[in-house]
Amino acid sequence: MLHGRYTAVTHPYIFPTTMDTMTNLVSALSVQARTWRWPQVGLNLLILTLWLWLYLPIFSYLHIIFRREDFRLNQIVLVAVLALIGLQMRRGDVRPQPDAAPVLRRLPLALVLGGSVAYLLVERFLDVNTLAASLFAFASYGLLGLWLSPERWRKGLPVVLLLIGVLPFGEHLQTFVGYPMRILTAELVRQGLTAVGVHSIGVDTILIFENGVSQVDLPCSGIKSLWTGMLFLLAATWVEARPLNRRWFLVLLLFIPLLFIANFARVAILVVVGQVMGWALLAEMLHVPLRVLGFVVVCGTAVLLLRLGNRETERSPNLSISPSPNLSFILIAAILIMILLYAPRPQTGVAGTPPTWEFPAALHVEPLPLKPEETEWLLIDGASGVERFSFQQGNVSGNMILITSKTWRAHHRPERCFEVYGLTLESSLPHLVTADFPLRFVTLGPEKQRPLYTAAYWFQSANRTTDDYGARIWADLALEREPWVLVSILFDGPINPHDDDAQQLYLTLHEAVDNYLK
Repeated sequence: MLHGRYTAVTHPYIFPTTMDTMTNLVSALSVQARTWRWPQVGLNLLILTLWLWLYLPIFSYLHIIFRREDFRLNQIVLVAVLALIGLQMRRGDVRPQPDAAPVLRRLPLALVLGGSVAYLLVERFLDVNTLAASLFAFASYGLLGLWLSPERWRKGLPVVLLLIGVLPFGEHLQTFVGYPMRILTAELVRQGLTAVGVHSIGVDTILIFENGVSQVDLPCSGIKSLWTGMLFLLAATWVEARPLNRRWFLVLLLFIPLLFIANFARVAILVVVGQVMGWALLAEMLHVPLRVLGFVVVCGTAVLLLRLGNRETERSPNLSISPSPNLSFILIAAILIMILLYAPRPQTGVAGTPPTWEFPAALHVEPLPLKPEETEWLLIDGASGVERFSFQQGNVSGNMILITSKTWRAHHRPERCFEVYGLTLESSLPHLVTADFPLRFVTLGPEKQRPLYTAAYWFQSANRTTDDYGARIWADLALEREPWVLVSILFDGPINPHDDDAQQLYLTLHEAVDNYLK
């Protein structure tokens, strides 16, 4: 009874069994602790403490991504991977030995030192959190390999790759690789339609249509299927106890093109059904089933190919290698040196003179200054100007922000900002103002209710306008970077994207940005 209201209910079989297991475990640990070499236990704890101290900046990043709702899929996958690890450890009867001294092994030690040095360089010059977290995982697995037998350490490699794969690589791959893959897929579909006599559908039409059918914030390019498929392949490799050898890499080399072919077939079917035959509703209904069917078929094929190979055999441990107590002191010294060498990438502020915007008299604009911390957050990655205004154009009003920068790092996808301020993303779809002026039209509000707000944004340079964040990033690969402006608009209420005043607002702002850039 708890406060006279709640009664604790336990299962008559599960609860005693669990308690007996816990009691036996505590009893076994207490008996084992009497034989521990406590000086080595202290050295191991010191190594662990220094190691976590070296990689302490990573944990704030991990804390954020595994709490944010937009990474819910990553969190679910992480729970599944941890459950799988626990099950495999129980089957393998893995028991830690806190008093074991490290053993000098070349490959694990190379991962420890090489991964840590690469981490220091990434933190100093790149500041890419996902890459730094991946290096932390590899280096930590190398550190663990100094205590594990070579066979057990080698068999655990898929586990590390699974844990690294839980990081938001799907989101980054969608951004960095999704754009060229979208173009390639659309071009192949266009050529296929041209070959059978359909000449009226171009690449841009395919991109806009396929994105509108899928209704996602970044257009479907097969990248999410690639990410989840890679996680599935690694999990199947571990469960099936298949070695990561040349045969496995051949399966991987076949698996990736099969995923691409499945996505190509999906896009081709959607375009034929929705654009060529004019059955847009049917195309929207087929979108999810086609994706799931293609993914299941490809993953099933991968499992069959894995099972054709031999299982990984357990080898007898190498007893000729003895623990190296002096290695503990070497590790402590090396980690301490790297802690002293750690230096994060210096923060950058405004580069150059902030732009002076000139708007026509028909657009009533008032400055709306940001808070100092908001400005600092936006300028920290190299923006040359950040300006926010309230506006009134005919019957539409709201506020807008203009971010000028020569680096993609200072730009972002505004959907994330809207969600931070408590708005739920209902839809994010492309909208063509003119033939060469696409923007992204966003509806926001409580889930499954009438939208409360609408927003629009685009990225604009002197020669190009795009609504695709991936295209903005790829533009930075040019030998000479040009300035871009992110134009993000939040209306005071829901509007129709084709509203005349809204259309005039888009054109007015587009012209103002164009005049400034040119």
